[in-house]
Amino acid sequence: MLKRHTIDSKDYRDAMARYAGHVQIATTMHEGVRRGVTVTAACSVSDNPGTLLVCLNHSNPNNEIFAESGVFALNSLMAGHEHLASAFSGLVDLSVDERFAQAEWDTITTDAPALVGAAAVFDCRLIDAKIVATHTVLFGEVTGLRLGPAGPALLYLDRGYHSV
Repeated sequence: MLKRHTIDSKDYRDAMARYAGHVQIATTMHEGVRRGVTVTAACSVSDNPGTLLVCLNHSNPNNEIFAESGVFALNSLMAGHEHLASAFSGLVDLSVDERFAQAEWDTITTDAPALVGAAAVFDCRLIDAKIVATHTVLFGEVTGLRLGPAGPALLYLDRGYHSV
């Protein structure tokens, strides 16, 4: 039997701060209500069919709308989108309407807001959601895709924005 070890959550966060993540905004729309959240915990699961996952903080009740809507978009940010990342991070005191007013949005195949000018937008149908510790992991089948302009990606590393 393996011995269980517990690590300090602050040490874990400090170590993860050294792990570069592509900054993205997960968005959804349900019954006329929009929601957008800045995330770095998102990745590809499969290319056939196109499937990805996004991790959202489970303790925020506003994130329940993602499961309720059954759809979401993952909007990949580029260098120059730092203001959007900050606006949707919750660290800036803006209303939902003020956050979405920071950029141009449309839709692709679902009602989820899709960022015009994003490096890529993955429009998804929610196929599963799992609560794991502090987060809900959303699994989405990509039903629509838009490639934006080529250019440097916006990354989050050492608790700050960078581009590559």
